Amino acid sequence: MADHDHKEKEARPLLHQSHDKPKTQTTSPPEPLPPPPEFLLGWTADGLPLGPGSVMGQPMGRTPWNSSICACLGQNDHFCSSDLEVCLVGSVAPCVLYGSNVERLGSAPGTFANHCLPYSGLYVIGNSCFGWNCLAPWFSYPSRTAIRRRFNLEGSCEALDRSCGCCGSFWEDEAQREQCESACDLATHVFCHVCALCQEGRELRRRLPHPGFNAQPVLVMIPPTEQTMER
Repeated sequence: MADHDHKEKEARPLLHQSHDKPKTQTTSPPEPLPPPPEFLLGWTADGLPLGPGSVMGQPMGRTPWNSSICACLGQNDHFCSSDLEVCLVGSVAPCVLYGSNVERLGSAPGTFANHCLPYSGLYVIGNSCFGWNCLAPWFSYPSRTAIRRRFNLEGSCEALDRSCGCCGSFWEDEAQREQCESACDLATHVFCHVCALCQEGRELRRRLPHPGFNAQPVLVMIPPTEQTMER
């Protein structure tokens, strides 16, 4: 029997070598995924944090405002006359400019009066009781936050941190940064109210048409004139 097994091993040596050697599988531990790059961590235009794996791919970073808050006369471009109008209306009747900004931002005709009238009441009460417009900014500053989130614009804290790097240590995540930016929006409206309204008005006029100009064209059918036969 032993001689038979020996002869079989000699006849098929490779088969028996594979049976004699134990099967050992060496599996290496999976490598950890690399951290997402910094350009994939940002905020969307609606103010929501945007993490890795976005459907749209690489998100756009926050952009600065089209004009600074001190550029009261705007820029020397094709919006120059509109910038002068914004500066004039903001200086004489800020309630009208605020109502126009909200109406343009909401793209819904008829919202002008719903925002202009409450602003006018707070403006009159603040100037009558305290001697300056201290109540209306608390009512109007959310429009600045809405503009900044919708168009993915830089806030005051982020712009200051980009220029001198002194505000980055005040927040730990994007939620705290957004709270800081909202507080800066309020402070901007309280201490530089008219300039803030004018800056928002210039930004909106460059980005959005007025909702009153969004009417659909009307096709007018003109009947043909009466034709007479000539000899």
